[in-house]
Amino acid sequence: MPFAPKNTRFGFTFLWTLATFGGFLSSLLFIEVGEKPDIGVIEAAIGGFAIALPQGCLLKKPVFCIRWILSSVLGWSVITAIGIGAVGWIVPSTQILPLRILSGAVYGALGGLGIGLAQWLAIPQLVTWRWIFVSGASWAVAVPIGSFVGTICRYLSQLFLGEVIGLGVTWLLVGILTGINAHKLRL
Repeated sequence: MPFAPKNTRFGFTFLWTLATFGGFLSSLLFIEVGEKPDIGVIEAAIGGFAIALPQGCLLKKPVFCIRWILSSVLGWSVITAIGIGAVGWIVPSTQILPLRILSGAVYGALGGLGIGLAQWLAIPQLVTWRWIFVSGASWAVAVPIGSFVGTICRYLSQLFLGEVIGLGVTWLLVGILTGINAHKLRL
């Protein structure tokens, strides 16, 4: 793909982070951020597509790009359908900070593993297990941090927009943490 940098790991990580965060921002045009029961499977599929499309543009082969998009949409749809939720677009209903951080780590890890497993359908066997682990660990770290930031921003502003800022931090961290390893997907 013409948008992908040659072999610079930092350059690719930067573009992957930009694609992931930009995908999240564009998904907000179609998805209303809410609490867990508010985000359905259709919204999760739309959000998964909005994230996977710019990420897929960074991958070398068009067939790989299409598989990446389809597997990502499938992953977001499945984790939402089974009750984990569209982790990147939902905020916890509780305002108790320790509980939010703990549930964020658990749901983030489960959601990240689910997404990583679904993306396993698209990635080369050489990096499969590493990617599943990286996805789960990235979400397990990013969701609690984003939830913490969202809680503080909401408390300070008294606006739900603070929660959206927290989700933005989550997606930014996921982009960075997965981007560090995503360059290996370009095999």
